Amino acid sequence: MWNFILIAVLAITLGFSINYLLGKFPKLKIVLQIVLPILIILLGYRLYYGIEIPIDFENQKQARYEVVKNKLINIRDAQVAFKTINGQYANNFDTLIYFLKNDSLPLIRAIGSLSDSLIEAGMTESEGVAQGIIIRDTLKVAVRDSLFGPSFPIDSLRYIPYSNDVEFELAADEITTGSNVKVKVFEAKAPFEVWLVGLNEQLIINLIEHRQTNDLYEGLKVGDVQEANNNAGNWE
Repeated sequence: MWNFILIAVLAITLGFSINYLLGKFPKLKIVLQIVLPILIILLGYRLYYGIEIPIDFENQKQARYEVVKNKLINIRDAQVAFKTINGQYANNFDTLIYFLKNDSLPLIRAIGSLSDSLIEAGMTESEGVAQGIIIRDTLKVAVRDSLFGPSFPIDSLRYIPYSNDVEFELAADEITTGSNVKVKVFEAKAPFEVWLVGLNEQLIINLIEHRQTNDLYEGLKVGDVQEANNNAGNWE
């Protein structure tokens, strides 16, 4: 906005200056016919750089942001499933991906149901199970199918989108909270400089410096190995 105002003021000032010079020095007309097109091109470029490039950067950043965020959510889902079976989080992608490909989750299925008359009589589902009216059956479902579906590209889970196969930074640990409770934690991180690669370098630098100034992580992350945050993403 301020760039546009500055350019407008400069253009108006330049116009008045040219009229004044032509009035005093008519022979300058030939020189101005050469110089003016160059000035117009420079001003136009400045206008584009000051307005269009930041808008284009923001649009592309937002599109990439959604893709990277969704991948981090997938990693979180996988880690939660891993902890359900193993009691802790995976600290590397080899372990996590092997689990997704080869392990399974228990799925409890209820066979049968209470009739309306039994419900009206006050019978609960647990009583129905005890009396054999409802049968519970535990099945094993492949983790991959349960979380993502059979066609999900499990091997690509480790890679940050737009990064030419740079891996997410993955870590897991156990910390002790202020109330002396031991908690299993993990984090997965994707720095701006990795998934914004190819976009305007100066605007990436500005974005990183802004996050550093505000003591925020310079990218997207889920979970935290320094404190228990219920596996929240830094976009939440």
